Amino acid sequence: MNLSPEKKIAGVLAPLFGLRSENDLGIGDVAVLREFIDWAAEVGFRLVQLLPINEMGHDNSPYNAISAVAIEPTTLHLAPGSPKELTREDYDRVLADADLARLRHGPVKYAAVKKLKRRLLEAAFADFLARASEDRRSKFRKFCQQEAAWLNDYMFFRTLVEENRGYEAWDKWPTEQRHIDSARAWLERQSPEKKSAFDQGQEFFSYVQWIAHDQWSTIKSYAETSGVALMGDIPFGVSYYSADVFSKRGEFVLDWCGGAPAETHFKDDKFTQKWGQNWGIPLYRWAEMRKRNFDWWRQRVRAIARSFHLFRIDHVLGFYRIYAFPWRPQRNKKFLELDWNQMLKEAGGRAPHFEPRDDSSPENCATNCRDGEEYLRMVLDEAGAARVIGEDLGTVPDYVRPNLRSLAIAGFKIPQWEFYHGRVVPGSEYERLSVATYATHDHPPLRAMWEEAIIGNGPVAEQARFDLEKIATFAEFKRASEQIDFERDFYPAVMHALFQSESWIAIIMITDLLARKYRFNIPGTAASSNWTRRMQRSISQLRSSPKERKRMQLIRTLLEKAGRI
Repeated sequence: MNLSPEKKIAGVLAPLFGLRSENDLGIGDVAVLREFIDWAAEVGFRLVQLLPINEMGHDNSPYNAISAVAIEPTTLHLAPGSPKELTREDYDRVLADADLARLRHGPVKYAAVKKLKRRLLEAAFADFLARASEDRRSKFRKFCQQEAAWLNDYMFFRTLVEENRGYEAWDKWPTEQRHIDSARAWLERQSPEKKSAFDQGQEFFSYVQWIAHDQWSTIKSYAETSGVALMGDIPFGVSYYSADVFSKRGEFVLDWCGGAPAETHFKDDKFTQKWGQNWGIPLYRWAEMRKRNFDWWRQRVRAIARSFHLFRIDHVLGFYRIYAFPWRPQRNKKFLELDWNQMLKEAGGRAPHFEPRDDSSPENCATNCRDGEEYLRMVLDEAGAARVIGEDLGTVPDYVRPNLRSLAIAGFKIPQWEFYHGRVVPGSEYERLSVATYATHDHPPLRAMWEEAIIGNGPVAEQARFDLEKIATFAEFKRASEQIDFERDFYPAVMHALFQSESWIAIIMITDLLARKYRFNIPGTAASSNWTRRMQRSISQLRSSPKERKRMQLIRTLLEKAGRI
């Protein structure tokens, strides 16, 4: 696909789990994505952006994956013949006792959805073992051989997770299973029957990944035929409880947790405002990774480039330096009430700080910049034809954005944050090599900000009013009367302004596109609603709704005027 920054395009960001169809199994999957691609193309969007699709752990966060490469099984479309081994008889049998109406209503019910899709995959795998043709078996063996560098450790870890009642917290497992070498030695001591069952478990998880990689390669090709690029997401870190950390312990620092420094913008969370965001991700031993030619990172990049035409690196600032906490996120609540001296005492004299060094001196800045460029050149080298985007938001050192531009990596422009020396930067001054958007998955939608600003009180409402003033200035929005309607007046103005900006890509969050108020995630919180919210309407309902058709016709007209179609 021609994705040169010379041609401006627009896209829509939607979490896959939140997309809905009439016959899904309680969560968005690649079949629903196919419908969404068609709908986006009809509107005039040339790009669909998704959140990470890597396999999730118990918190169901796509940014806390238990594998840097393995694909989340719930993203798979499971129906008779998909995968090939899944028969109508098995499909009907598994679904006979499933309450599909309940699964499809409201938010994602992960426990039930995962159980249902697991049973369907097990039925397909059983048929594969019993009746697969030699050609089919040969293709599976070839996949396993080609992906052995990450797949072997992953399938071993996943089978150990099953051995431990489905929990990935390897430091809570029996002592002999807490390290990959001792765990392999433990397996060798088991009975022939136990080892055989364990081996079949490993083969099952390999089979699931084979199906997943095939379905995602297929949807990428389908998007191309529709003239739509798929944009993926690589989180900078990986879960402490991941197959990667379990099997490559020497490449990670486990007694510090990566995150971001204190951020006053997120008024929803007191800990984030006081101490920062503690993501719990282990830090990297870059020197060890360099000795291995960064093979772990290269595997990640190759994997995402197979499924996506572009990908965003979440928290690209981490390549230059990352904020480190000396405690795990589970202790955040305790540290929230402490002052600096109390924190030092509780943390054994260790304090949150930037690793491997801060930006307090020109020498440190130069070294951080040099390191970040080395790592990003490695990513670019492995990305091939896939375009790389850097999420460069937060506390951004002066050297980062010029360095990203020198590498032809587009950064982000959030209009309400592009405010310097008392001036909102107009879209006409945005660098072409940039991505403009009002919101990521972490930010409140425009409609929610609007209503909070009108009826709310306290710091959240104050922040909403502050941000909306900046957006109104960016959009050159003029009050026509005392009675301003969000959809009639404000919505068209802000969409027009974003599309008219000079940024290469203008992206609209699905909630902003549809003028909705709900959020998919609130940073720094463990809310049960995080990562579960689904769109209220299916794709076909969006297409048939007169109101939404009128709204999308407006969007298409604005895209045409901006030269993004």
